[in-house]
Amino acid sequence: MSAEPSLPTPSPAPRFGVWLIGARGSVATTAIAGCAAVTAGLRPPTGMVTETPPFTSCGLPPLSSLVFGGHDTVDCPLPKRAEHLVAGGVLPHGLPSAVHAELVAADREIRPGGPLPGDTDGGPGRTHDELIDVFAADIRDFVRRQGLAGAVVVNVASTEPAPADGSLPPSSLYAAAALRADCPYVNFTPSTGLHHPALAPLAESSGLPYAGRDGKTGQTLLRSVLGPMFLQRALAVRAWSGTNLLGGGDGAALADPAAAAAKNAGKERVLADTLGAAPQGEVHIDDVPALGDWKTAWDHIAFDGFLGSRMVLQTIWQGCDSALAAPLVLDLARLVARARERGLSGPLPELGFYFKDPVGDGPASLAEQYAELRRFAERLRDGADERGAQR
Repeated sequence: MSAEPSLPTPSPAPRFGVWLIGARGSVATTAIAGCAAVTAGLRPPTGMVTETPPFTSCGLPPLSSLVFGGHDTVDCPLPKRAEHLVAGGVLPHGLPSAVHAELVAADREIRPGGPLPGDTDGGPGRTHDELIDVFAADIRDFVRRQGLAGAVVVNVASTEPAPADGSLPPSSLYAAAALRADCPYVNFTPSTGLHHPALAPLAESSGLPYAGRDGKTGQTLLRSVLGPMFLQRALAVRAWSGTNLLGGGDGAALADPAAAAAKNAGKERVLADTLGAAPQGEVHIDDVPALGDWKTAWDHIAFDGFLGSRMVLQTIWQGCDSALAAPLVLDLARLVARARERGLSGPLPELGFYFKDPVGDGPASLAEQYAELRRFAERLRDGADERGAQR
């Protein structure tokens, strides 16, 4: 009796790396723990746009295929960091122990960041180019050891001031390392990253997709909805002022006026783009350490109605920044990994839905940005992207 032919062994599904800059911070820890929880069916994917139609059918890497690593300058292990987030009300009780193995696995893949004291160009430590080489080698080693189909580098570190002397700030060193390691790059912060003039030609010639900057999670998300409303209803906005109260690492970082100025630039751009001109008023950021990872954003909008009737709209947004940001980080990692798989390169303005200050040209209204994102999903599904074909 002849033996039945054996069926071919299916190839293992490709896995993709998510390399986080600021990998032991609140946003990164929440993203890693959240990905594990959703994959295990412990929690629903609330806040993840990529887990809704039409994105579920456009070939994105499954959450179960994501492998995490990154750079950080702090040494608090991820399981301990997750416990701190439970104490602060960010993560639910019991979650860190339920996903302990995944947190430990990701923590093993976190490498020392920089620059460290003494690391300056022309100083006694490592030069900028040496730091970029070290960071790029860490990323390449991660991809090789884990047998990954590729990796996306995502900056979720604390906001840094804009450079005043033309030198490369830390965010730009990491961005350059991503390019050197042949990885797409996403800047979820208002820091300089790939926006540095010295990196523009490298980004253009890299053949890699990239996106950013500054994730749109709360106050600016609301502004991108309300601004078009006033414009479309022909209501004249006279002034738009705001205040942010926040603690945690972001609050401490944004206590620096230069860092706060970098953050506020994106908030102001949204109003100028949606209203046609920037109204009077400013955004103030106050560090309130007692708030931890929670924030309150208040807006005061003065506008004119029919026959000059003066009116005011006030909004209050209270939320947990890490819980708002983490699902967007997972969305962006999957979308950009798929874009690379489809051969796209250069800036991805279609991802402006996620950012205060998106790269490339695109609409500022959230509704229009969402329509662009849906069209982008269609192109990812079909692989019919003219830009990718031309490059």
